Amino acid sequence: VTVVIGQGYRAIERYIIGFVSLIGLSFIYELFLAQVNWPATAQSLFVPTFPPNSILIIMAVTGAVVMPHNIFLHSEIIQSRQLNLGDEESIKKHLRYEYIDTIAAMLVGWAINAAMIIMAAAVFFPGHIMVSELSQAQETLKPLLGNSAAVIFATALLFAGFSSSVSSALAGGSIFAGYFGESMDVTDSHTRLGVILSIGFAALTVLFLSDPFQGLIWSQVALSIQLPWTIFALIALTSSKRVMGHHQNTGIEKWMLWGIGALISALNIVLLYTLLWP
Repeated sequence: VTVVIGQGYRAIERYIIGFVSLIGLSFIYELFLAQVNWPATAQSLFVPTFPPNSILIIMAVTGAVVMPHNIFLHSEIIQSRQLNLGDEESIKKHLRYEYIDTIAAMLVGWAINAAMIIMAAAVFFPGHIMVSELSQAQETLKPLLGNSAAVIFATALLFAGFSSSVSSALAGGSIFAGYFGESMDVTDSHTRLGVILSIGFAALTVLFLSDPFQGLIWSQVALSIQLPWTIFALIALTSSKRVMGHHQNTGIEKWMLWGIGALISALNIVLLYTLLWP
C-alpha cells in the first residue's frame, strides 16, 4: 500500500520487470538445452487439444495472461495521457504507437509463457510426473541454473507476486475512483481507499489458504470467470460512436472482437458445467 500510495511504484516496477524478464529469458534459452519434441510443439501451436480434466488449467492460464483488472488499468493509463486534446494527426500517431506497444508486449509475454510451458512439458511429461506443488516449478530451471534454481525461482516468484500486487492495487484504485466519476489519483481519498480495499481483501484471502498451489490456480480461474464481463463492456464502449467518435470499432474488426468474447464465455460455461456436474 505504501509503495503505491507513495507514488514510488514506477521505479520499483522497472526492477521487477527487469528481474522477471531475466527469468523468462532464461526459460527461452533453456529451450536450446532441453530435449524438446519440436514437431509436437509446432503442431500444438496450430492444433489445440483439450486433454481430459484440463479445462481448469486452460481457464487458469487464460485468467493469468489476460487479467481483467489490468484491462481497466491500461485504459486508465492511456486516458491519463489525454490524447484526445491533440489534433487528429497527433491522435492517430499516438494510437498507432499504442497499438504497436500492445502487440509487442503481448508477443513477448506469449513467448515467455510458451517457453515456460514447453520446458515444464520437457521436464515432467517424459517421467509422467504429476505437478501438484508450486515448489516443483523450480525443477524446470535446473538445466541452466543448477542447484541454485530453487532460490532464483523463488526470488523471481516473489518479485512477480509483488508486481502483480502493485498492478492489482492500482487497478482497484482506478476502478473505485471511477465509481465517483474521477480519474485515478494516488493523492485522492477515493483512489487510496480502492488501493487499500484491493490489497486488504487479497491479504485476508491469503490467510485462509492451506494450499498455495491450488490457491494460485483458483485465483486465476476466478479472473477467467470475470473476464467476459470486462471484455464485453470494453467492446461495447470501443464500438460506441458516442464514446469513440469515428475511432469506433467497425465491420469485421467489431465482429471478430465479439467472437473472441463469445469464445471465452463458452469456455467458462464448459468450466462451470465441469465443476457443477463432474
